[in-house]
Amino acid sequence: MSRFLPALLLLLTVFGPISMDLYLPALPALTAELGAATSVAQFTVTACLVGLALGQLVAGPLSDRFGRRGVLLVGVVAYVVTSALCAASPTVELLIAARLVQGLAGGVGIVIAQAAGRDVFSGGALIRFYGRLTVTGGLAAIVGPLLGGQLSAVTDWRGLFVLLAAVGAVLLVITATAFPETLPAARRTTGGFAQTGRDFRVLLADRVFLGAVLNQGFLYAALFAYLSGATFVLQGIYGLSPQGYALAFGLNSAGFMLFGFLGGRAAERWSVPGTLGIGIAVAGAGALGLLGAGLTAVPLWVVVVSLLALASGVALTSPPATTLALVGYPRLAGTASSLLGMVRFGFGGVTAPLVGVAGAATILPLGVVTTASVALALGAYLLLARRALARRPGPSTVPGPRDDDRQDAESRTTRAASSVAAHEASRRSESSVGDPGVAR
Repeated sequence: MSRFLPALLLLLTVFGPISMDLYLPALPALTAELGAATSVAQFTVTACLVGLALGQLVAGPLSDRFGRRGVLLVGVVAYVVTSALCAASPTVELLIAARLVQGLAGGVGIVIAQAAGRDVFSGGALIRFYGRLTVTGGLAAIVGPLLGGQLSAVTDWRGLFVLLAAVGAVLLVITATAFPETLPAARRTTGGFAQTGRDFRVLLADRVFLGAVLNQGFLYAALFAYLSGATFVLQGIYGLSPQGYALAFGLNSAGFMLFGFLGGRAAERWSVPGTLGIGIAVAGAGALGLLGAGLTAVPLWVVVVSLLALASGVALTSPPATTLALVGYPRLAGTASSLLGMVRFGFGGVTAPLVGVAGAATILPLGVVTTASVALALGAYLLLARRALARRPGPSTVPGPRDDDRQDAESRTTRAASSVAAHEASRRSESSVGDPGVAR
């Protein structure tokens, strides 16, 4: 494994947040220049979010079949081209279409980073890696809007998209020269779309995987609701200045980074399901604080602390939940990662507009949406992941690579069709000479 690979994988996770956030400070100017209604211009954000979800769903299975490197290179090239097309868009309709494809391409980087990490890491190193992914995503969430605001003083919104294209071009050069293939041909899936469908069924039949994915989907629904509604709450209701809002947003993003790091460490050294449960509790406390703020008048600091707890709790759950979702499927890491990413962004895209259903003059919709989302996340954890984990030996540990292979074989031979069982027989033959999925 190249010593630069972990850093490159972390860099790939920046695709999504930067694409979403960098141009937001210039959104009013974009709306005016293109003569679009505000609601229509906001679809440029929604289109990118939908693209990020669908891009992961497509790229993951393709990378399991054709390898990580080729799929990643195609995604980065598409990102560069569509970013340039965004910069040159003469109408808001073309910009929305270009943003959708830009999101599709950006989703490739996210899913490949998670899947390639599963290819080369195992055990505690895998948990630490997913903790770093969470921290990097939080850092990008901070840097994106702040950098966009500073750049808006020297360039227009088209210039911001040119910058994204330039960043993509630099990353393309780095990827082409420094990203090795992490999934050897012998470990790739076969069988086309029919096999992909069977792989999806195998994953969704696993109670641990399904519980972890639904848990993250509902928690990220709460997080995207916060991202959608916080500006209206803090600026519209509590009268914060743009600088004050940026400070509060930066505080919450710093909390996301810190607790993402702590989540990885706690899961590695203490307990994977225990860390996940504590994260749900912290996010729930934040959501209940927002619900209380919607039912009665509270000071500003209560809302800020509640938003901080919500974001921090979600970050705390991310490393252990990602580990639970991907650790049992070394041969299907791309497909498993695609479902996880699609549910995270998809659930977030559905709930984000609900925050404004009662207008911008009340916090109550934000409190209701976040509380309901965290409650559903707790239900997924209790009814699926925790119950299934209780029947497995060593629930506080992450299986090593050979345990991964055994669990993968058991689940696929007992629940998949005969063709999948035959595929597993071939895989077990490979594992007899050592696990190729662990970096030497």
